[in-house]
Amino acid sequence: MKVLIIGAHGSVGRTAVAALDGHEVVQASRSGDHPVDATDPASVERLFAEVGEVDAVVVTLGSVAFRPLADLTRDDYESAFRNKVLAQLDVVRIGTPYVRDRGSFTLTSGILAREPIATGAAASLVNGALESFVLAAATELPRGIRINAVSPSVLEDAPSYHSSFPGFVPVSSHRVGQAFAKSVLGVQSGQVLAVD
Repeated sequence: MKVLIIGAHGSVGRTAVAALDGHEVVQASRSGDHPVDATDPASVERLFAEVGEVDAVVVTLGSVAFRPLADLTRDDYESAFRNKVLAQLDVVRIGTPYVRDRGSFTLTSGILAREPIATGAAASLVNGALESFVLAAATELPRGIRINAVSPSVLEDAPSYHSSFPGFVPVSSHRVGQAFAKSVLGVQSGQVLAVD
């Protein structure tokens, strides 16, 4: 199976790469053999033209500001939406013609769509938007193409974030990777695969 992973060099992206070992994994990120800026539709178009047809696309990207609600600006919300929501939606929009029949997309949201933390309002907003998109897009994608979202809690391997998630049990990279494998290799569609 040929799988394109966009955001492959990040903490979450590496879990997907490891879980899909044994398949033809094309790793795309801001730098490397397949550079892409997912916030730029032209860059996404160039990536798909270069990589060609794939069986699955995994997207694990999106930076978001973490600030107290009173300090979040309109620019913070717009940046979060552009970097996490629109970037992933553009991958689906632009990439659909390149995904083979009965292929799949897997997007990445996060636990803040369902559980709040202090300073996490912008992240909750964009994670929730992605999950709602997945539910709706699954009913309209052509040619039997599936779409899901993996929604992990804070990673064990990202200790710098642990203090922002008091009382949350960090999840292993292996478990997060298996959620990506389930989405890519399984039959689910329109699902949010929570990893708590």
